[in-house]
Amino acid sequence: MMKHAAALHLARFFVVLDSETNFAGWRDAARRLVLNDVPPEDIAWEVREGAGLKGAGLPDIPEGAELRVPREAVSRLETAFCHSDPNRFGFLYRILWRLRNEPELLKIASDSDVRRFETMEKAIRRDIHKMRAFVRFRKLGEGDDERFIAWFEPDHFIVERNAPFFVRRFTGMRWSILTPYASIAWDGSSLLVGPGATKRDLPPEDGSEELWQTYFRSIFNPARLKVKAMQAEMPKKYWRNLPEAALIPEMIAGAEGAAKEMIARMPTVPAPHHAKVQAKHWPKREPQADNDGADAATIDELHDAAMGCRRCPLWEGATQTVFGEGPDNARIVFVGEQPGDQEDIAGRPFVGPAGKVFNAILEEAQIDRQITYVTNAVKHFKFEPRGKRRIHMKPNTGEIRACNWWLNHELALIKPDLVVALGATAAQALLGKVVPITKLRGQVVTREDGLQVYLTVHPSFILRIQEPAAAADERMRFLNDLKDVKKLMGV
Repeated sequence: MMKHAAALHLARFFVVLDSETNFAGWRDAARRLVLNDVPPEDIAWEVREGAGLKGAGLPDIPEGAELRVPREAVSRLETAFCHSDPNRFGFLYRILWRLRNEPELLKIASDSDVRRFETMEKAIRRDIHKMRAFVRFRKLGEGDDERFIAWFEPDHFIVERNAPFFVRRFTGMRWSILTPYASIAWDGSSLLVGPGATKRDLPPEDGSEELWQTYFRSIFNPARLKVKAMQAEMPKKYWRNLPEAALIPEMIAGAEGAAKEMIARMPTVPAPHHAKVQAKHWPKREPQADNDGADAATIDELHDAAMGCRRCPLWEGATQTVFGEGPDNARIVFVGEQPGDQEDIAGRPFVGPAGKVFNAILEEAQIDRQITYVTNAVKHFKFEPRGKRRIHMKPNTGEIRACNWWLNHELALIKPDLVVALGATAAQALLGKVVPITKLRGQVVTREDGLQVYLTVHPSFILRIQEPAAAADERMRFLNDLKDVKKLMGV
């Protein structure tokens, strides 16, 4: 405190910012000072909430003077500005001061200032990620009064910077996120930033806690449990605000037994009735070209024709063709990648672990199953035998093209208003080319024939995420994708 007071006393200039997050005010003051060759040690910085930007005789910018620094550096300075270090304003000014004459400064990894700067950036990125992963909403009100309220305690001043993410993610909801230093609220059309709050302002529990716990149990994989890694990704300080955290001790304690039980339930290769099912559908092993489904007038007829499909070699190892299911006048067709182990045995799509996730989220999105049809881009299970297990293998381009015969016939008979591509393989089958799902996710692509294709991830992607909070976050993203589909269809 005495050191800070001494710095204020000795400084030639002092700048008062009206908030911890007033980067625009800091940048304006820093620009004026650096263009007048004011060294870092001659400036003192202070925050006084509500004071407005003030400076002790800040100089004007000299006529014709320009501050040239890399654009990326300005963006990085804005990120580091969110750090909670009270000395950051002077430190970031020193970075700016040096950048003027050392434009490549931030590429020098051995520089002590650069190392400190990168540590600050990393802390901000981590805090932003934690907020996205660990915000848990509670419902307040019903109907037109319905709102969702959440509480979060960040380490740094990242709430305003993180707000656009939550607007994009929860556009269709009215919500507020309360934190100790600032609160943000979205009313469906505009974002509001207000003062901080306390956890006492959070509504009482609404039952969503039980849903989070149920979901946490469903995605918990005891065979992949790494306690230290989990606690690094989900530090204990966040546990008090996470409803699922109450389950962690008991699930860690029972992980070993659960893992053994799960391994014991693993499917074997081949299924005991594999040969019988194959014999029923393919009594002869030679190709049968007499019924390729070209004349099928209904989905049932196309289904029967597909049972003898041998358009690519995948039929030889699979138990049976797994065709699509749903009404032949469905408005929405969901296309996945290929059947998995359980689908191959059951002969039905989306009945395995990923299918269960998909069905649960489809129900949460309130999409009527009576208007949906589910199928896969490839109709036979492609796998690699590994001991007694069959390990999923990604279909190649030739197999996707071969099976397009059936997918195109399905779409021609159903004539849906919208097709949802679940993952990269489905997108490739529907659009005829490889597309970056993560980049185009949530977009609608219109094919040359007029068919509209909505792009999102496959639900199995959620199951592959090992960190529970990240998996929960991804599940919420997928739910919002399906809500977008519902909105697009007006159902």
